[in-house]
Amino acid sequence: MGGEGLASTAVVEPIETLQRVRWLRDALNHHAHAYYVLDAPEIPDAEYDRLFAELQALEAAYPELVSADSPTQRVGGQALPELQPVRHAVPMLSIQTETDTTAVGAEQFDARVRRELGLDLADPEVEYAAELKFDGLAINLRYEAGVLVQAATRGDGETGEDVTQNVRTIGQIPLRLRGLAPAVLEVRGEIYMRRDDFEALNERQRVAGEKTFVNPRNTAAGAIRQLDPALVRQRPLSFFAYGLGEVQGWNLPPTHAGVLDALAAFGLPVCARRTSGQGASALVAFHQLVADERDALPFDIDGVVYKVNSLALQQQLGFKTREPRWAVAHKYPAQEQATRLNGIDIQVGRTGKLTPVAKLEPVFVGGTTVSNATLHNLFELRRKGVRIGDQVIVRRAGDVIPEVVGRMPGRRAAYVPNFRMPSQCPVCGSAVERDRGSVEHRCTGGLVCAAQRKQALLHFAGRRAMDVEGLGDKLVDQLVDAELVRTLPDLYRLGFVHLAELERMGERSASKLLERLEASKQTTLGRFLFSLGIRHVGETTAKDLARHFGKLDALLQADEAALLQVKDVGPVVAHSVRSFFANPMNLEAVEQLRACGIRWDESEGASTGEGPLSGKTVVLTGTLPTLSRDEAQALIEAAGGKVSGSVSKKTHYVVAGESAGSKLDKARELGVPVLDEAALQVLLTTHSSSVST
Repeated sequence: MGGEGLASTAVVEPIETLQRVRWLRDALNHHAHAYYVLDAPEIPDAEYDRLFAELQALEAAYPELVSADSPTQRVGGQALPELQPVRHAVPMLSIQTETDTTAVGAEQFDARVRRELGLDLADPEVEYAAELKFDGLAINLRYEAGVLVQAATRGDGETGEDVTQNVRTIGQIPLRLRGLAPAVLEVRGEIYMRRDDFEALNERQRVAGEKTFVNPRNTAAGAIRQLDPALVRQRPLSFFAYGLGEVQGWNLPPTHAGVLDALAAFGLPVCARRTSGQGASALVAFHQLVADERDALPFDIDGVVYKVNSLALQQQLGFKTREPRWAVAHKYPAQEQATRLNGIDIQVGRTGKLTPVAKLEPVFVGGTTVSNATLHNLFELRRKGVRIGDQVIVRRAGDVIPEVVGRMPGRRAAYVPNFRMPSQCPVCGSAVERDRGSVEHRCTGGLVCAAQRKQALLHFAGRRAMDVEGLGDKLVDQLVDAELVRTLPDLYRLGFVHLAELERMGERSASKLLERLEASKQTTLGRFLFSLGIRHVGETTAKDLARHFGKLDALLQADEAALLQVKDVGPVVAHSVRSFFANPMNLEAVEQLRACGIRWDESEGASTGEGPLSGKTVVLTGTLPTLSRDEAQALIEAAGGKVSGSVSKKTHYVVAGESAGSKLDKARELGVPVLDEAALQVLLTTHSSSVST
C-alpha cells in the first residue's frame, strides 16, 4: 500500500500530496467496484477503511483537493429543505405493457415490429435484446467528463427531482466512470433493494423497536426521496443500468446489447441476466427461463423487457404517443395466495365513490406483504360470494394492485350475513346514493366531505389542472385537518402566518407556496374546467367544452341539449356537466374562484372553424426554448390546430426543439415542413386574443 502513512502527510511537498490523493482515490474506487459491482473484494474491510481514513485526513488538510468523484463524497452533505426539480434533457418515457402473459405476448410484439418495418414472411427475423424489468425506482445519472454531476428521479417523464446527494451514498454507482468517458453521458437505470437486504433491514428495525417496511420497492423509492442523505446511507440500496438519456461526444455501439456492454465497461452495474436473439422464439424462451428462476432471483422483478437490438431500427420505428414502438414490457401471470378476510372497510374517493376494501390477514404476494385489497363494488363482492371470515384468494393484478379474486372452496363454519353498503358516508355522514343502472354507490356530500375535499384539492392542484407545485398529499392533509381549507377558493385565501406554522413548512416554503398559488391564477379555461373535478370530464373533454363555448358564462347557461352539440359529448357527460353547475354549492365555488382572480385567455375560445391553424395537424418534438410542451399545445389548439403524437403524410407541420428525435427524421423523410418555436409564433400572430375573468 506504499510507505506513506498519516504521520508523513504533513511534511510531503504539495505535488506529492496531490499524487497520493489521486492514488488513494483510484485505489478506493477500484476496490469499491470490485466489492459492490463484481462482488469480488480484493482487500479486507479494515484495509479499505484505513485507506479511506487517510484520504479523509489529506482532504481535510488540503480542502482545495476535494473533488466530486472522491469516495469521501459518498458520505453525503447537509439535509435539504426540499428536492429541487430537474427537467430531463431527454424525456424518460414509459414503455408499453403486454398483458397477455403467455408466449402470445412475445409473438404479438414481434408481429407489430415486423409490420411497422414493412417485413413479410420471406424477410429475415428481427434481432432482439431481452432483459429483466426491475421493480424499483427509475433514475437518471448524468456524467460530465466521466464525473457524476447529477442524479434525478423520473418524475412525470419530463421533470424529475434532484436526488444527487442521496445517490452518491449508493456504493454501486461510480462517482467517476472507468476509461475514456464521453463529454456527456446520461445513464438510465433502476434503484432497487435486494430481498436479503430488505429482510435484514426489517430485522434491524424490529430489534430497535421501529416500524418495519412493507416491500423492497417502496422502501427503495422512499429512501431516495429522503431530504437527509444520512438516512439514505442506512438503507441498503442497489442499482442496475439499462439505457441512455442525453449523450454527447460518444459514437454509440450499433446495438442495445452493445450499449449495455459499454456501460459495464465504464464501471456501471449491468444485470447479467440478459440475452439477445432472433425472432419471437428467442423472446419466448427468455420469458420462460426467467419465469422458472424468478423466485430464486435475489431481487424483485415485475416482468421482462424486449427491445429491438439495432439502434438504427429503433430510430426507424420511433415512438407512438409517449411509448417506443421498439420496446415492450412482458408481464407474468399474477401471483395468488390464500388468506383470511378479517373485515371490510369503506374507502371514499375524490368523486364520492364508495369502494369496499378487504382487511386481510397479512400475506406475502408477488413480492410484497398485502393486508388490504380492493373489492371494487358491492355487486362484484356479491358475485364473488365473499363474506367476512372467509378464506379468500388474493392476487396482485399486474403485480401492482392487490385484489380479492374469490373465496376458497368449502362450507362456512357458521352463517355470516352478506355485507351491505352504508346508507350514510362513513366520513361525513351525508346520504349515500346509487344511480339507477349503476354499480357505484356515492356520497352526496361533495366538498362538504373531508375525504372528497382532500382528493378534490389534489386534483385541482395537479400539473395538468391548475398546476400548483408543492401542494402534495401531506400538506393537503394538514390544510383540511386544520380546517384552513374547506372549499377550493379557500386555497387562494391562505395566509402566510398560518401556513408557516404548519409542520415542516416554515417561512421559506410558505412563501413559495403562496407564490405558486398566485402564479396558478393565470391559466386556460380548459385547465380550469378540468381542475373542478366534474365527473366524466377528463382533460380532453374539458378542452372541447372550452373551445365550443369560449366563455365560462356561456357554459354555465348551457342546457343538456346545448352540451350535446359539443364534439364527443354524449348524454352521460352532458347530464354530469349540467348537474354539476346546477348544484348551488358548486356554482358558488366557481364564482368565488373567479373573484379570487383566476383568469384565462379567451383565445382558447369558441370553435368557429377559423384560425391560422384551423384544420392543421401539428407534431411537437424536442424541447422548445421558452414554451413547455403543454403551453405549445394550448397555443396550437387555441389557433384551431390539432396536436398529434406521431408524424405521417397527413401532418402539416412539425415543431422541433432541442434534442428532437425520430419524429424530426420522419418529417424530413416525408417532406413535412419543420418549424422552430419562432416560426410557430409567427404562425400564431394572426390569432387575436383577449383576457377574461
